[in-house]
Amino acid sequence: MNILILGSGGREHALAWAIRQNPKCDRLFVAPGNAGIEGVARCVNLDILSGADVIRFCEEAAVDFVVVGPEAPLAAGVADALREADILVFGPSQAAAQLEASKAFTKEVCDACAAPTAAWARFAEAEPARAYIREKGAPIVVKADGLAAGKGVTVALTEAEAIAAIDDAFGGAFGAAGAEVVIEEFMEGEEASFFVLSDGTDCLPIGTAQDHKRVGDGDTGPNTGGMGAYSPAPVLTPALQEQVMARIVRPTVAEMARRGTPFQGVLYVGLMIKDGEARLVEYNVRFGDPECQVLMMRLGAQALDLLHACAEGRLADARVNWADDHALSVVLAANGYPGAYEKGTVIRGLAGLADDSHNKVFHAGTAEKDGQIIATGGRVLAATARGATLQEAHDLAYALAHSIDWPEGFYRRDIGWRAL
Repeated sequence: MNILILGSGGREHALAWAIRQNPKCDRLFVAPGNAGIEGVARCVNLDILSGADVIRFCEEAAVDFVVVGPEAPLAAGVADALREADILVFGPSQAAAQLEASKAFTKEVCDACAAPTAAWARFAEAEPARAYIREKGAPIVVKADGLAAGKGVTVALTEAEAIAAIDDAFGGAFGAAGAEVVIEEFMEGEEASFFVLSDGTDCLPIGTAQDHKRVGDGDTGPNTGGMGAYSPAPVLTPALQEQVMARIVRPTVAEMARRGTPFQGVLYVGLMIKDGEARLVEYNVRFGDPECQVLMMRLGAQALDLLHACAEGRLADARVNWADDHALSVVLAANGYPGAYEKGTVIRGLAGLADDSHNKVFHAGTAEKDGQIIATGGRVLAATARGATLQEAHDLAYALAHSIDWPEGFYRRDIGWRAL
């Protein structure tokens, strides 16, 4: 079949890499793609927020199946437009994508189905929010309600920090995403990510991961979109996974169906685990980045079969074939990230690196200019490897990262430290 992936980051490179390995994939397109994706697919220049543009391309290129990578096209209703045009698509409707697009919506769903999560309150004005913070004290969590590209969450250790986050949100720092805020109880424990496919009725777990959000070694410095990840996550034992399915995921999917907005796609279930109990931190409605890189490295070609079964409502008969292996990914970011950083710097040393089923450098923010690979974003590359043990995957991934010649970039030296 002919397949179109929407997106341009490391997540989409990983999806393209895995899907390309499946013999059912004939032609593979990625819009808009990046310099690395060009090695496995044809990159096309499309407005991926326009359902009409995506449908037009699908008709011209005889596309059979569309995989939506990032959250923005989902929130814009692109999956709805594709379904109305009878084009098979992996990704939730605009209404179901509210599970990521609105923190308050997710909290309301959790309350309705009794899914365990942090206590919360929603505010549309700054002063009542400040008063609530003074009443509850710190630590406390302040979240812009809408999509803020991973930058709208402040884990405030002091009241002053929390109030500053309120002022940022209502002062326009996150645009429309900060027009309302959700303030949450601070949850202690260990974070982990659980990935589950849902076709609206049935659910299929497809893997666990842990990522490193803080920019610096030892989990220090500001939060980022993710500086590295590894899979599986040891903290998510089989018993804990079944607890999460029973108490959080299946009740959520049932509640979404009850509301007339069935969820079809991948649920990225962000969890906080303490004393053998898991609570929901947040849902995302697409694969995480860089978690997708380690998941795809482990899933390989079967990823296409699983996504296709999900889109066609066949999850009841689908199975995941896991190897007893581990994967780890190290993100290379531009100096200064997540603050101001320089674009257009040249990356060297990529051509001679190992590139196989155990070693892969996924591109996130790159382009090709005058025959050279240049950095175009904050998070730029993800050196990813698979091994029989996490230590082996760690050593292979860091060997890749060390071999890349990019003085204007940096990476954390301790990805996987919790498990190792």
